[in-house]
Amino acid sequence: MHDPNRIDFLARYLQELKKAAEEVDIRGYFQWSLMDNFEWAKGYSDRFGLVYGDYRNQQRIMKDSAFWYKHVIETNGVEL
Repeated sequence: MHDPNRIDFLARYLQELKKAAEEVDIRGYFQWSLMDNFEWAKGYSDRFGLVYGDYRNQQRIMKDSAFWYKHVIETNGVEL
């Protein structure tokens, strides 16, 4: 699954977090949300996760953003 907008958003967000870490003590970051899920305001219509959930057969498919984020974690954000 291709989700270039998610990758762009996360890259910009994490770049700013990295800058902030130069000034303040940041001990971690929790990525919201790992998987597509039910959102109270919009039900299943919006998909925010790094992993696509096929609601018909319960299959999970990693999106491009999941592979990108995996690389960011493995390299500790060096390339941000």
